[in-house]
Amino acid sequence: MVNIPQLLQEDATQTSEWLDGYFDALKDASAQHLLAAMRYSAMNGGKRVRASLVLSAARLASSQQSSLASSQQSSPASSQESYQPAHLAVAGAVEMLHAYSLIHDDLPAMDDAELRRGVASCHKAFDEATAILAGDALQTEAFSLLSKPGLMADASRQLELCAVLARASGVVGMAGGQMLDLQAETSASDPAQTKIMQELKTGALIRASAVMGVIIGGGDKRMQNAVDKFASHLGLAFQIADDLLDYQADADQLGKPAGRDAEQGKASFVELLGLEEARRQADSLIEDGCASLDQFGDAADGLRGLAQFVINRNH
Repeated sequence: MVNIPQLLQEDATQTSEWLDGYFDALKDASAQHLLAAMRYSAMNGGKRVRASLVLSAARLASSQQSSLASSQQSSPASSQESYQPAHLAVAGAVEMLHAYSLIHDDLPAMDDAELRRGVASCHKAFDEATAILAGDALQTEAFSLLSKPGLMADASRQLELCAVLARASGVVGMAGGQMLDLQAETSASDPAQTKIMQELKTGALIRASAVMGVIIGGGDKRMQNAVDKFASHLGLAFQIADDLLDYQADADQLGKPAGRDAEQGKASFVELLGLEEARRQADSLIEDGCASLDQFGDAADGLRGLAQFVINRNH
């Protein structure tokens, strides 16, 4: 049985320490004010769910490799055994990309949010121009990490990492989803349109995180496809859970004002379906997603546990 709160804490700690070391290594950069804004946003708490998806999927893939090598069923690798530098680099890249998206999402031209995780948003702690540049630089650093020579022995798989994250970030990923979200504020939405928007804005990076974990862990295409299917369901459930929190949690729990999505007229399954049906949809998505992992037995318990955590969290 995997202790998910402990797993998340260990993954978050290791990823944060890795990121802290990465920023320390840039101490001689000329633009120290920009570096401070990057560090502020990337190190600003958070549960590091996406990093844990990378690391949990890498553990699953590594367990498959161990099983093939020994011709025996392998038990899941422990988290302490799995913190390889390359795995943490990929987790760090994903968290940098996520931090960039939050910085830009909070800008006055987007959601105009003054708080993020209980503290001032980047553009409030610094200024709007610095925040824009910090987001730009974090996105660029993410791809710099993934393209670093020697990250993986197989350069073609390293290129695959870059391609997966790039697709999740652009017009068919987060940027496209953010555009659809902005458009939804001024036009009527239906469940199909909302599903597409949420698959891009939130789901794309969640899918990329899990698939990249399989790649860095050495998993095969069969595992990539199964984990991608799992994460596709998880991404939608994650956003529904976020929407439920926006309606039901208070500002102290969220670390930002509650009810903002409803005030801004943002499209959500909660708005379209109601609280009870939205919750049912999230539960169903997690059940279907976890079924994609049945073929991996107990080795996939880390991913299954993360999925349950996602829809049952209270902040």
